[in-house]
Amino acid sequence: YLKEAVEKGMVKEERLNEALVHLFTTRMMLGVFDQKGENPYDQISYEVVDSKPMQELNLKVSEKCITLLKNENHMLPLDKSKIKTIGVIGPNANSRAALVGNYEGTASRYYTISEGIQEYVGDEVRVLVSDGCHLYKEGMSNLSQGKDRHSEVRGICAASDVVVMCLGLDATLEGEEGDTGNQYGSGDKRDLELPGLQLEILKMAYESGKPVVLVMLSGSALSFNWADEHIPAIIQGWYPGAVGGKAIANILFGDVSPEGKLPLTFYHSIDDLPEFTDYSMKNRTYRYMEQEALYPFGFGLTYGNVKVSAAEFAEQPEKEKPVKIRCTVTNTGKWDTEEVVQVYIKDWKSKYAVRNHSLCGFRRVRVKAGESIETELTIDPRAFTIVDEEGKRYVDSNKFSLYVATTQPDARSTALRGHEAVELRV
Repeated sequence: YLKEAVEKGMVKEERLNEALVHLFTTRMMLGVFDQKGENPYDQISYEVVDSKPMQELNLKVSEKCITLLKNENHMLPLDKSKIKTIGVIGPNANSRAALVGNYEGTASRYYTISEGIQEYVGDEVRVLVSDGCHLYKEGMSNLSQGKDRHSEVRGICAASDVVVMCLGLDATLEGEEGDTGNQYGSGDKRDLELPGLQLEILKMAYESGKPVVLVMLSGSALSFNWADEHIPAIIQGWYPGAVGGKAIANILFGDVSPEGKLPLTFYHSIDDLPEFTDYSMKNRTYRYMEQEALYPFGFGLTYGNVKVSAAEFAEQPEKEKPVKIRCTVTNTGKWDTEEVVQVYIKDWKSKYAVRNHSLCGFRRVRVKAGESIETELTIDPRAFTIVDEEGKRYVDSNKFSLYVATTQPDARSTALRGHEAVELRV
């Protein structure tokens, strides 16, 4: 209907031209219009797919994305030498579907969480595995009356020194192929809670008295209120790829420090969000939300204890020019780790400014245990602009704060990390 919309004056032809330029520029960059063999990607043979270097890259990427949300009393990493039996329980414990999400190819080898743990510990530690429950149904077997794996959960927990609960979703529950309201067919979720009996078996594991680690696999945010209150260690594993089980095992046992940060907000409940039909930004995303998040955007723990201990302008800020910040990053923990230094900006004057603050720069740095390093970040002048109700972008303020930390500067993030952001004023 675009032609008709332009003819009726509902869409300016200039706007249509702009969209077409973006579209065809992208297609040209992808080589869609090249003659066969002209595009450098055509020279890559299929033998490269799933080759050893690609598998190593997949593992590295997975390790960097996995996000540690809670680690009470430094429960993680686990000490393999002190464990004789480990229980791996949950519908995502041995699920390939929960590794890959949507838009995946076929790998030559998959490592589920249970397989990754089994390979890591070898014959030194016994690994007991159970689905625990169906992803969302009452029972695993069509012949059962439901809860047909509860006895396995109890038995494994009783026999284990530590229990890894593998819960969450997979692409059969969230995706782009379902109908509205079809929450068990890749449709819209009706809430943020764990589906089926998953919370029930998590509570069973907790009530066993054994140490419990919760590993969540999902592509979107879920509500962890009970788990946040009761479970000492929580990992958000996302959909970690074909070798994701190996990555999670490497993090569980401390070969790798978790480095991921949340790219979205984890809310306490769907009640924290406005109605689905409300298109205003009020209470949407970390920039506009008025309530406290369960786990805020930008949050993620490591096995180190890294904070920004000092920050200053590398040079005097000038209007409409990039702003350079120099900061000192200190790791007082016992583990070498990578950390993400984040800078957020708050406009204190313009009526068009977002309610809270906005991410305007970040840099990943590696900091050894006991080490302090210096790093620099450059903030784009665009960060100081607003967009008014006419859609025009410009600087509308002369009073800004820049917050430099490893999280947002909000109260919840500060409480979770125990570190205050360093504030710079412009």
